[in-house]
Amino acid sequence: MTDPVAIPYWHIDAFAEQALGGNQAAVVIVSAWPSDDVMRDIAAENMFAETAFLIATPDGEADYKLRWFTPALEVALCGHATLASGHAILSGEASRDTVTFSTRKAGVLEVSRAGEGYELALPAIPTTQASYDEAVALLGAEPLEVWRNPDGYNIFLYENALAIRNLDPDLRALAKLGDEQFICTAPGENTDVISRNFVPGAGVDEDPFTGSAHAVLTPFWCERLGLEQFTAFQASERGGHATCRLEPGEGGDRAILAGGCVTMVEGRFYLPG
Repeated sequence: MTDPVAIPYWHIDAFAEQALGGNQAAVVIVSAWPSDDVMRDIAAENMFAETAFLIATPDGEADYKLRWFTPALEVALCGHATLASGHAILSGEASRDTVTFSTRKAGVLEVSRAGEGYELALPAIPTTQASYDEAVALLGAEPLEVWRNPDGYNIFLYENALAIRNLDPDLRALAKLGDEQFICTAPGENTDVISRNFVPGAGVDEDPFTGSAHAVLTPFWCERLGLEQFTAFQASERGGHATCRLEPGEGGDRAILAGGCVTMVEGRFYLPG
């Protein structure tokens, strides 16, 4: 057996207003992709919703290549771990204001400094009104409306924040519906919008804060509220905050999510040799 390889490692709380809030992400920088099984094992070792793997590509279409793994599988898009990746890079390079990441399924993503925090640009994800009786039966309360995207993003609109907080879904049964997001949302109390997000099919029963879910909620709520931007709170046990706005672009609308990050641990991860 060869000696383990030491690689840069960060444990970062993303979309957090203070330490021990928001959503935890691990960020590691590698020189080449480990096997998918090894990356999944590393994510399971970290036991965060996502671990972000970066490869520097200074001559590529972006500054870094980026992939994300939950403890169970690779995901197509992860917002909070992208914000955390941007924080890991930009916090070590004071002269730099923006960093870009090329991804396999979400295109090129960008994190920029914004005041004391950052802005993350994600593709805005549209939904259409539909039905999803199997999921509704498992959420524990009847929503006012259901909106869906074929890539597995599902919005369940409720009347108020109390209804969101009181949800007690059957997570094991929801997991059997597949790798989908069950995004439950309503008008907020101290923010414009409140939400909770259940993703048990991807190994994350309830996500603390989900950037990709807010890429879905941004076009949904901007149109419904008649606002160019709104404030959002994801009412998980840890809680997470963002300001969301919709930005038109030639390649399609973008959801711009603004939030803070806190570095909790910085050091070396020992990758098996």
